[in-house]
Amino acid sequence: MGEAETGTEDNVAVRLGFKEGDLVQEFGYDEDIDFDLRADVEDLIGSDLIEEEDHEVVDAVLLWHRADDGDLVDVLMDVVTSLEDGGVIWVLSPKSGRDGYLPPAEIQEAAPTAGLHVTSSVGVSDDWAATRLVPRKNK
Repeated sequence: MGEAETGTEDNVAVRLGFKEGDLVQEFGYDEDIDFDLRADVEDLIGSDLIEEEDHEVVDAVLLWHRADDGDLVDVLMDVVTSLEDGGVIWVLSPKSGRDGYLPPAEIQEAAPTAGLHVTSSVGVSDDWAATRLVPRKNK
């Protein structure tokens, strides 16, 4: 693969806001994830993703979540404890028509209960969509 093929203009990891040096933790890893997206994130941040079992404070979380993965609120409440102030959670869920499809409304309903709010959603591959969640500001 030549350097021209690694350009950042069409790199999904760049569009998701990741940058070199970010600490990113991954939850929900399984054989159905988008390995190209995962590799793009690791290449961009310059390190491996932090595993689910590790207890680190991170800049961002990649959460692969499918309809049958359990209660999204519970998962989000566990995940948010890993976030640095100003950190983001990207909920990656299968697109409509794919196994494990998680309707966007379920993410929007779960977020406030976990102290989060939805800021944007983007398609990241043929099979996965990403929804950006950030902690609500305390006043």
